[in-house]
Amino acid sequence: MKVVEEPNSFGLHNPFLPPTHRLQPKASPAPASGPAHFLQLASKCFSYMESTYKYEFCPFQNVTQHEQTFRWNAYSGILGIWHEWEIENNTFVGMWMRDGDACETRNRQTKVLLVCGKSNRLAHVSEPSTCVYSLTFETPLVCHPHSLLVYPALPETLQRKWDDLEQSLYEEMVTKQGYEKKLREIFEEATFFKSTKAAQSEQKNKLQHQEFESLGKCNKEYQQLSRDVQKLKDLLTQHGVSYEAALLEDSEDKRAIPQRVTETPARTVVPKVEIHKHGDTGLWNDSP
Repeated sequence: MKVVEEPNSFGLHNPFLPPTHRLQPKASPAPASGPAHFLQLASKCFSYMESTYKYEFCPFQNVTQHEQTFRWNAYSGILGIWHEWEIENNTFVGMWMRDGDACETRNRQTKVLLVCGKSNRLAHVSEPSTCVYSLTFETPLVCHPHSLLVYPALPETLQRKWDDLEQSLYEEMVTKQGYEKKLREIFEEATFFKSTKAAQSEQKNKLQHQEFESLGKCNKEYQQLSRDVQKLKDLLTQHGVSYEAALLEDSEDKRAIPQRVTETPARTVVPKVEIHKHGDTGLWNDSP
């Protein structure tokens, strides 16, 4: 008997899987950003095995999880899509991967911690709270004490903005709260953080489409609407009114609404008034 081994290619676009079984991301990854030397990892992926699960971290792309069994319904899912950096004390300390697969009432998300190591590798995976994962990524790219500083990663224009902001704080022209708000805006402009306005817009769209995230929810809503329509039909039947006739009558009533007739008002003659303005370059219309 020949045993067919599971393909060793994973991720959002696994060519060994039929289209209906490939992972479906809910959002596109944010633009790659951060320390210039760290961007060389943008086209690479790193794997980690724990028990029967394989985790794959693709910097600036996504984090996925794959169950390594031959069960027909082995789990494969997205634990997060590249979203933004976490910054503390002017230092990049981690990468947030959000908008993963649905988990109870929210989406899965993952924080990737960056630590110094001899080689690029995933060193540890945990789930500190339900649907929130923590990955530890070791790399020699962060071993230098200044390798993760935020200020050098900014373009000159934003560095000057930060310098001016620091001066304003020193001169007490801005409060600490105002300083933090302006600093976040600088980080958003550099795409280190997700734009607040963009995040609010995404949240609004999610709430509008929340009921139809899956085919099951859509069918459930359709069935409820069908029951409501049937109740309306039964109520009309009890009063001797045909449902189809009621729709036709409502349509005819709308067509019968007369259009608003407007009359042209009589022409009013406005007397000419002399106006003098310093620096007025406009033209005065002499005609009534």
